[in-house]
Amino acid sequence: MTTVEEVTLWVHVVTGFLALFAGVGAFATKKGGRRHRLFGRTYVYTMAVVSGTALVLYPLGPNFSRLFLALVAVFSFYFAFSGYRALSRKRPADDPQTVDWLAVGLYGVASLGLVAMGGSLFAAGNGFATVLLVFGGIGVVFTVSDLRGFRRDTEPGEWVSAHVTRMGGAYVATVSAFSAVNMDFLPSVLPWLWPTLVGTPLLVYAVGRYERRFAPGKRESSGESAD
Repeated sequence: MTTVEEVTLWVHVVTGFLALFAGVGAFATKKGGRRHRLFGRTYVYTMAVVSGTALVLYPLGPNFSRLFLALVAVFSFYFAFSGYRALSRKRPADDPQTVDWLAVGLYGVASLGLVAMGGSLFAAGNGFATVLLVFGGIGVVFTVSDLRGFRRDTEPGEWVSAHVTRMGGAYVATVSAFSAVNMDFLPSVLPWLWPTLVGTPLLVYAVGRYERRFAPGKRESSGESAD
């Protein structure tokens, strides 16, 4: 007889693969075009399911590994969610909504949870502490940054870097989870960290490129839309 845990796990795996392919589609298609928006929305929706099922799986079989994956799921989805929400705050007058505050609060709690788990493992001499501290540390930095950003007016064009950084960061986290499950032949913590090491310089390059492309005034004159 199929159990709730088995069904949830299958949904988690299937939507995880869909998220991987949707992310590739979003990166590969013309920014602002119909296909880009379709792939982007698909990625955000599938990541919502991936994160939700990860949270469901933990109480069905609570252990350290599932708790870690549940926290990483919140971490990953917040990047996708905040990247998508950045599109709704293109103008300096566009204030964050209640859902944005709730999301960053949950994200901050999950990030602190990762830091706490990493500190516990570090004290015990466990090398996996590096992974938790890296993810948790990144999360704390972005939590503080978002809380500060929510309290001030945004600059014209600021949404571009927020959108690219967050969606790209979410995809890095998605690849990290896939790598950790399927690339256990790599040594030590490398399956978790290589996507961050490779993805970070690529994101820096992408942010600079699209900030120039969608600079205030330039996008309007070219007739492009980045929605």
